[in-house]
Amino acid sequence: LVFSSRHSFGYDCGRRGNLQLLDEHTLAFIAGNLLILLDVHTKKQHYIRSSSGGGIGAIMTHPSKQYLAVAEKGHQPNIIIYEYPSLRPYRMLRGCEYSSVDFNRDGSLLASVGGAPDYMLTLWDWRQEQVTLCNKAFSQDVYRVTFSPDCVGQLTTSGTGHIRFWKMANTFTGLKLQGLLGSFGKTTVTDIEGYVELPDGKVVSGSEWGNMLLWEGGLIKVELCRKGGRTCHSGAIYQFNLDEGELMTIGSDGAVRSWNLETIDTADAVDDSGLFEIEPMNEIIIGRNVSLHSMVKSSIPETSIWFAQDSNGCIWKLDLSFSNITQDPECLFSFHAGAIQSMDVSESSHLMATTALDSSVRVFDFLSKKELTICRFKQGGTTLTWASDMVNTAGGLLVVGFDDGVVRLLELYNTQSLHMVAGRTRSGDAELRLRQALKPHNAPVTAIAYERTGKIMATGSTDSTVFFFTVGERYTPIGFVTVPGPVQGLEWSPQSHEKNTLLIFCQNGHVVEVQCPDPGAQTGGNTFQLSDLPTMHFCFSSIKSRIKKKKEREKRLKKLKEQKPDATEEELQEEEKEEDEKEEGLPPLYIPSPPSPLHCGFYSTPGSFWLSMGGYDSGYLYHCKFSEQQSDPLERKDEPFSFIPVHDADRNPILTITFNRQLLLCGMKDGSIRVYPVQASDHQLSSMQVYWALSVHDNHYGHVRHIRFSFDDTFVLTAGEDGNIFSFSCLPEEELQKAMLKHAKVPSPRVGLETEKAVQDIEDPSAYSIETAKQKLELDRMHKEAEQRKQERRKRLAELQSRFQALLEQNQSLPEHIRLHRSVHRSHTSSLLTLHLVRKELAWEEERYRIGLNKLQTMYYTSIQMQDELVTDPVMQSGSMQSGSRKLASREAEKLRKAAEKAEKARAMIEKRKKEWAELYASKPSEDYEDPKDVEAIRLAKEKMGDFKLKSAKDFTVPEHLRMNLKTAVLRNIFKKSEMNSRVMALRDSKVEIVSQLQAQVEQLQEVQQHLPPEKRCPLPAVPILMPEEMPERKHRYTRATLERYATLRDKMASTGLEEQQDEQNILELLEQEAQDTHTEMRDIEEFRNLYQQDQLLKQVSLAVWRFDAELCVLRHEKQELDVYMKLADLRHVTLFEELLLLKEFEKREDILQERLTTYLQEEEEIRTKMHENKKQMELKKRDILRLQGKEKTIAATFQASLGENNKFEEFLTRVFKKKIKRTKKKETQGRDDDSDADSDEESDGDNDEDYDDPETGVPLDDSVCPPNCDPELFENTLRLREHRLDVEEQLQEEIKTVDGLKKEYDTLTKKEKIVQNNRKAAEGDLELINREKQQKLNEVDVVVPLRLHQIEYVNNGLLPGKLDSALVLNTADLQHLEKRIKELQQEKIEQRELYKHAKQQHVQLRHDLKDMEAKIKVSEVRCEQLMLKKFGQLVDLEVLQTLSGNRRVEEMRHEIRAQDTKYTKELKHWEAKVTEAKEALTEITKQNTERLRKMNSLLSQKKALDEQLNARQQKTVLSFIIHI
Repeated sequence: LVFSSRHSFGYDCGRRGNLQLLDEHTLAFIAGNLLILLDVHTKKQHYIRSSSGGGIGAIMTHPSKQYLAVAEKGHQPNIIIYEYPSLRPYRMLRGCEYSSVDFNRDGSLLASVGGAPDYMLTLWDWRQEQVTLCNKAFSQDVYRVTFSPDCVGQLTTSGTGHIRFWKMANTFTGLKLQGLLGSFGKTTVTDIEGYVELPDGKVVSGSEWGNMLLWEGGLIKVELCRKGGRTCHSGAIYQFNLDEGELMTIGSDGAVRSWNLETIDTADAVDDSGLFEIEPMNEIIIGRNVSLHSMVKSSIPETSIWFAQDSNGCIWKLDLSFSNITQDPECLFSFHAGAIQSMDVSESSHLMATTALDSSVRVFDFLSKKELTICRFKQGGTTLTWASDMVNTAGGLLVVGFDDGVVRLLELYNTQSLHMVAGRTRSGDAELRLRQALKPHNAPVTAIAYERTGKIMATGSTDSTVFFFTVGERYTPIGFVTVPGPVQGLEWSPQSHEKNTLLIFCQNGHVVEVQCPDPGAQTGGNTFQLSDLPTMHFCFSSIKSRIKKKKEREKRLKKLKEQKPDATEEELQEEEKEEDEKEEGLPPLYIPSPPSPLHCGFYSTPGSFWLSMGGYDSGYLYHCKFSEQQSDPLERKDEPFSFIPVHDADRNPILTITFNRQLLLCGMKDGSIRVYPVQASDHQLSSMQVYWALSVHDNHYGHVRHIRFSFDDTFVLTAGEDGNIFSFSCLPEEELQKAMLKHAKVPSPRVGLETEKAVQDIEDPSAYSIETAKQKLELDRMHKEAEQRKQERRKRLAELQSRFQALLEQNQSLPEHIRLHRSVHRSHTSSLLTLHLVRKELAWEEERYRIGLNKLQTMYYTSIQMQDELVTDPVMQSGSMQSGSRKLASREAEKLRKAAEKAEKARAMIEKRKKEWAELYASKPSEDYEDPKDVEAIRLAKEKMGDFKLKSAKDFTVPEHLRMNLKTAVLRNIFKKSEMNSRVMALRDSKVEIVSQLQAQVEQLQEVQQHLPPEKRCPLPAVPILMPEEMPERKHRYTRATLERYATLRDKMASTGLEEQQDEQNILELLEQEAQDTHTEMRDIEEFRNLYQQDQLLKQVSLAVWRFDAELCVLRHEKQELDVYMKLADLRHVTLFEELLLLKEFEKREDILQERLTTYLQEEEEIRTKMHENKKQMELKKRDILRLQGKEKTIAATFQASLGENNKFEEFLTRVFKKKIKRTKKKETQGRDDDSDADSDEESDGDNDEDYDDPETGVPLDDSVCPPNCDPELFENTLRLREHRLDVEEQLQEEIKTVDGLKKEYDTLTKKEKIVQNNRKAAEGDLELINREKQQKLNEVDVVVPLRLHQIEYVNNGLLPGKLDSALVLNTADLQHLEKRIKELQQEKIEQRELYKHAKQQHVQLRHDLKDMEAKIKVSEVRCEQLMLKKFGQLVDLEVLQTLSGNRRVEEMRHEIRAQDTKYTKELKHWEAKVTEAKEALTEITKQNTERLRKMNSLLSQKKALDEQLNARQQKTVLSFIIHI
């Protein structure tokens, strides 16, 4: 399987400086782990992949455009210099992770800035691949580094809250890099994104609020703004450019402005504000939703064309000539802005749809590598699903969820086909049309899924709801269910499952399985909530710590087995326990809080599913299933029953999973994808072992959230949070070339589409959701019905009022003696109120009986329904058992069944016993347990019992709650006086009201007596008269006008009153005469009623007077008590005034001491805070020291391992490795210039140098040169390890120095703390002495206590002494309480002694019982072990033995093993025969070879003899020749 990169449909538009120009038509930008070279004209892409796989940090083109620098990220990344246009690697620079690079003007040097945590600024001689200078740039993020184009040797860096100016300076120690940190002064500190170096050395930078800052000498000379205090840009300024004497700026407001460079260079502040106003020479606004981040100028000479990077997903072509013929801005390319929220592919064509928070939905043809259409909305998209062909036969329906809770159905169709049908002009290859808009949620929609038959659609949201819709021409809502957390994903059960269920994954670790609702069912009432759907809940509980503990235990057991192979399992476990006690032991169990997030999951089998978790629980795939015992979802803690470790995923969890028949694809958090070969029927994922990984997206923030196969499994598409979308081909090259000639098929439009009206969209984010709208309609209906009922009742009430008014008028027209009075109506109203109260009292009983009736009906009705299930369940169980018993014989199956039942019963019994033991141990109190009653009694004793001292004691201190000053006493007296005055006034008002009531009652009594005979009339009671002294406020209330108006009215009444009275009397006489003639009996009734009213009125008058007299008597008594209290208060006032004079004498001294004490307390708190911080830093440094020491040991061990065994240069290489050399010391001083030496001298110390000789030749060896016959790679490795060791030693020395400094600082703070504590204690002592002196002075003040003689019980020989100086004044109630308490304490003491005696006896008895039980336990254990050894021959675990049961699979496998064993035995014999034959043939050949060797040996012997004879003859010939001469 080979994945080849096909195309990139995204652009990381938020990355800084992510646009470079290589030539007049080629742009370069970073996309995840790829560098993309884009042809502007042909739109073709070429790719350069990251060599390290860790991503690309920055890119920069050489000034000559012949080279391209690519700075990578990851572990020990490189800067690779590519030739252009050949794209061959030219040079490679090794260093740390990079965030920005830049060439100097002539291209000879390259500057780079590293990322976290080093932030190193490095200057490279890149052609020689050497570091020229390096230094730490800053302690926080550095965004950019540039060389000054005019001032050689000057650089500038900027970033988070800083800007720094660098200079390469020649010093007496060599070339150094000196940095000057810019000081903001009065200006607010800001992050600096863009800046430019001016020719004279000044620097102009931007700010977050949009103004420009002019820097000179490391200080802000002036801040530049526009006239009227307006900012230069509305937002941050990202880039500055010097072009033909003008300064151009671009900002996040989408504007490009040019400024007069000379004016800016000479600008200076005119006042204390530090501002200088300037207007731009020219400007161009690109657009409303444009935010420019960077620009590059075209390489064509004398051109004004620029290419700009828009952080909203575009690349612009700009003409910045600012003339009459300036071209409008042209958008060359458009991409998604920000993270890709969702992606899906068509099931019938090579089409892909994506959405993001930039409020756009895009459709791509990834076969022809082009974008087909784009549709924009007012809200950002959050999820997207391409409906299957089962739902939409044309295959062009998209369902998109948005962040305001709206779900839109979009229809994709071919516009060219629409043109042929409707006669319209062509507007593109495809178009999206809104088909329906729904709003089921009030929060972002996170998941959309279709049911397996395509009849129901489900949507999930972060509002913890899942909504169901019926699928059709119009989607209609069915209802919704609530889940325990925000929805992460939805998955319907596949066709292979019997039940049609929906699996809901929540972000907080909850998983819910919901049965598919009935499409025809409609919820009634005022809500869409489906409360009767069967659901299953699962809440993930972490088991990772348990897995780690188990691995550690297995590792230790394995190690012990290797050390002691003959030991038994029990001995190994005992040994392991002893090691746990000696060492740290196994890692503790840990449950993360809050729970780890859930990323994704999928079904495995019915009721089971796989989960991928993040956070602490990452690194595994967990196999889970729903429990049969369902309880409260929020309190559940369910554990997976199986898991699969995922390699290298502890901090890199799986975020998304997709698969086809052969492959399983995983999208990882680090931006990579993994391909696992799996089998289609492998639900346990046992074949998920090996994988192939490819780094695709950015390794830091390019989390792969979406990965899909194409419908024919020939392409793979990925989308990440870095805004990139990649397509990969799974086809061979030849088939891929053929496929590239085709285009994806776009669905044809529906018939009649052109005549349909536009669908109404939901554009208001605050629009009601479906559920809210239904509740609102129901509420409006209820309000309407209530209003109708109100109108009906009002109408009925108006009728009743009119009838009542008529009755009143009729009653009023009757004679007075037969007329009904208001008291009759009041009695009827009171009876109605009583009836209403009775109904309210009986409402609870009525509701209780109604609920009981409903429960009885529900219970009996449900039991009738459950009968069918109870009958059918045993049949199903027996059928399943018979089907499971077919593989084995009936006897074996029965035996296995009984063993399983027995094991299950034993297991249940063991679990029950464990639970009982756990409950028993849980109820056992700890050794330091204390009785809560005793604790409460001790607390009360501490609060209420103490060291009580008299005020006359020298060490007495007045408590805060008993302190009293003059102001408090005066206010208390005033309050009591005002309270008494208010009570007197209330009683006076009561008297006024009583007098008015008495007058009214007397008048009423007079009216009643007029209808009685004189002999039956009682004397009228006297009405009290209010004296003027009782109402002093009414003295001056009347005026002359009031009196005149009163006199006029009185005269008028006097003239007309008599006539009216006579007329009325005549009428009454006539009426009485007529009544006497016709109604004689009614007169008697009227008389009885008047007598009764007379008696009642007289009783009411006397009762009111009696009550007032009683209240007056009580108030008079209280007034006397108040007078006594006020006299005592006056005496107390005198005492307090004397105390006040004393307090004023001590006030100044007390204030001075209190202020001094407060100062000491503050100093002590500050010192403790500093000591705490110092201690924390020391702990961190100690950890660093331990880490460095471990690193040093690791380096030494690596060196020893590299030497191997019996290395003859071991001593020499060891001396080279341990040799100490002089190295450059790097000093970093915060706030000052940083220096860095250019060279590093490596010279020997000379003290420890010893000559080492070559073991073969004895020649001395130079330890700086690799000796002969020594492996050069080993020697180079030794030098590298030595460098690493020296680096670690230097870091270790620095850390040790830092710790020593922190210790000295801590000691200094400790001494200072002791001094401050002594001063504080001295101040507290002085303050206490003053308080005691003040109390002694106050004790000398005389206090007056008035007493009666019977209160004095201090007598001497039965006589009252003349002076009472030594007497003690005590409250009688307190004295009686103390006497009572003495008796109570004596009784409590007796009870406690008795209780202690019984407790001691019980304790002794329990100790004896404990010893007896321990002895019995030991005897039982010994007997149990003996029985085990006798029966089993070894000690066994009884619980495991009891729970053992037969395993059908094991029996079948044993049978298969026996068959395979027979088969393999036959094969083994066959191969052994072949091996025997081969050995015989080998023996024969060996014999032949031996014979040939013997012949060869004899021939060589003959040759040697002949050579010796020939040499002898030659010597003789030579001797004879010499003798002859």
